[in-house]
Amino acid sequence: MALKAGDKAPDFKTTDQDGNEVKLSSFKGKKVVLYFYPKDMTPGCTAQACDLRDNYKALQKTGYEVLGISTDTEKLHQKFIAKEKLPFTLLSDTDKSVHEKFGTWVEKSMYGRKYMGTARTTFVIDEKGVIEEVIEKVDTKNHTSQILKTATTKAAAKVKAVAKKAVKKVAKKTTAKKR
Repeated sequence: MALKAGDKAPDFKTTDQDGNEVKLSSFKGKKVVLYFYPKDMTPGCTAQACDLRDNYKALQKTGYEVLGISTDTEKLHQKFIAKEKLPFTLLSDTDKSVHEKFGTWVEKSMYGRKYMGTARTTFVIDEKGVIEEVIEKVDTKNHTSQILKTATTKAAAKVKAVAKKAVKKVAKKTTAKKR
């Protein structure tokens, strides 16, 4: 069963680049960008991480915590963070248990050869732990734009709903005064 917008994000426990235990549930009350990527220090993964790094302040202003996750070791994550000056946490999922929960450990094919690997996927999770959006077609060089588009669309919908309520309230008052 593939996770989709509106589903509760599965909780998990794993370690960050420094070996500290991290649980998704510990981010309750915060918005989270949880992005699954194949491998540290590869061209696509570096482009994606650097795009998020370069736009990290904008993501934080919108209230997002960024967590990258791959099957790489903590030690490799430390090297990747140091080399690319990444300001966010990278999670290590060497046993692929988190990948399994999120459905990102999949069969892939290259040059006719089938193998298992990470599906580059991002889950945008709200403050209550509910998935707002699943981004499966990740544009590694413009990933932040894809994420912020979700935030902007959601904010616009909230404003529209509030405005609609206000208009109804004014209409009711106007109708009541006319009577």
